[in-house]
Amino acid sequence: MISDSIKEVLSKVKSDKVTFVDLQFTDFLGNIKSSTIPVYNLEDALIRGVWIDGSSIEGFARIHESDMYLMPDPDTYALLPWRNNIQTGRVARLICDIYKPNHEPFEGDPRNILKRVLLEAKSMGYEYFTGPECEFFLFKKDEEGRIQRKSKGNGYYFNLIMDEAYAIKREIMEALFQMGIKSETCTHEVAEGQHEIDIRYDKALKTADNTISLKMATKFIAFQHNYHATFMPKPFFGINGSGMHIHQSLWKNGENIFYDKNDKYGLSKTAYQFLSGELKHIREIVGVLAPNVNSYKRLTPGYEAPVYTCWARINRSALIRVPKVSKGYEDKATRMEIRCPDPSGNPYLSFAVLLKAGMEGVKKSMKAPDPVEENLFEFNDEKLAEHYINKLPASLKEAIEEIKKGTIVKKTFGEYTWKRYIEAKEEEWDKFRIWVTDWEREKYLEMT
Repeated sequence: MISDSIKEVLSKVKSDKVTFVDLQFTDFLGNIKSSTIPVYNLEDALIRGVWIDGSSIEGFARIHESDMYLMPDPDTYALLPWRNNIQTGRVARLICDIYKPNHEPFEGDPRNILKRVLLEAKSMGYEYFTGPECEFFLFKKDEEGRIQRKSKGNGYYFNLIMDEAYAIKREIMEALFQMGIKSETCTHEVAEGQHEIDIRYDKALKTADNTISLKMATKFIAFQHNYHATFMPKPFFGINGSGMHIHQSLWKNGENIFYDKNDKYGLSKTAYQFLSGELKHIREIVGVLAPNVNSYKRLTPGYEAPVYTCWARINRSALIRVPKVSKGYEDKATRMEIRCPDPSGNPYLSFAVLLKAGMEGVKKSMKAPDPVEENLFEFNDEKLAEHYINKLPASLKEAIEEIKKGTIVKKTFGEYTWKRYIEAKEEEWDKFRIWVTDWEREKYLEMT
């Protein structure tokens, strides 16, 4: 028996004149993977799945247990606008869940990991909503295809001239809209060539899917304009890096339960508990939110990225901020924004560990510390201790050790993926540790 959702997709590909379908998923490092099938195989794929070699995917399976299959999610059907040619045939995509040969969901699939935590929250009556702000750089390429790596600070909203980068961002947003994905705004960020596109607030699984789509669209459309788009957290020393601030709230029975009109900050008891859980566990989950060596070049004082574990309303040096909202929309828009994640990671895993940490605070009725509205970059160690404020890990190595000591990532990922994640990150750190950098050559080559 074919479900109505499958019938709907089969009808769409026919009316859209689709000839090929990309079946997409991510590895646990956030890389988008794809298996392409001709459209005449789509019905079988939707019913029975498509087999893949899991041992070839980072973090998935060992060689002797490699057989896995993709199950496309019909709700994620979309045409790919940059591969939309009516003469040669159009290409659509479906985002997939990954299954084992015994028909059980693969425990190491990032999308499945998020689904598990969402089900846990649902069992308590909660729905988790997120809204990511994705920052990235656009670099022009020369005639030989080499990336022109240069940037300096310009300032927010600097883009007064409708230049090519502005046109690229408009095209990205239009492509997303054609895929059924709504974005909120696009802006020029602090550094030259740095930009931001925000995904509309929605249920976390949908916004994770949409974040993957945004990164894919940005890469493809930039390439078509002879630009290179990068979501690297800190491409240059001395200027701001790229973050992915994540706005979050819990909903119950169609109501935003983070809002309380009688509270000074407009926050409910549940919101304070959720905030407390994230603050308590942030050091052990930041290795997922800021997942690579370069991430910790961004998380340093002086460039608007948070370093200290506290919360506030107007203080943008705080880790978690409670934004003000328009009058009359408090019951819908009250939320909290966590500022340490960056766009190089896997959004499924980032949302999963944030929700898990927050729900720990709710389950244990944790009490939130007082907000800190002073400039934290001016605090010395004594003042930080006075306010019970910790620092985030200063390196990937330190973040890995926190993951190993903590409980949240292990509970979220499961034993198998937790081990594989640590192995991959320790290998990354070790390669960085022994690498000879340009800075070292400039510093030591002639003076020693």
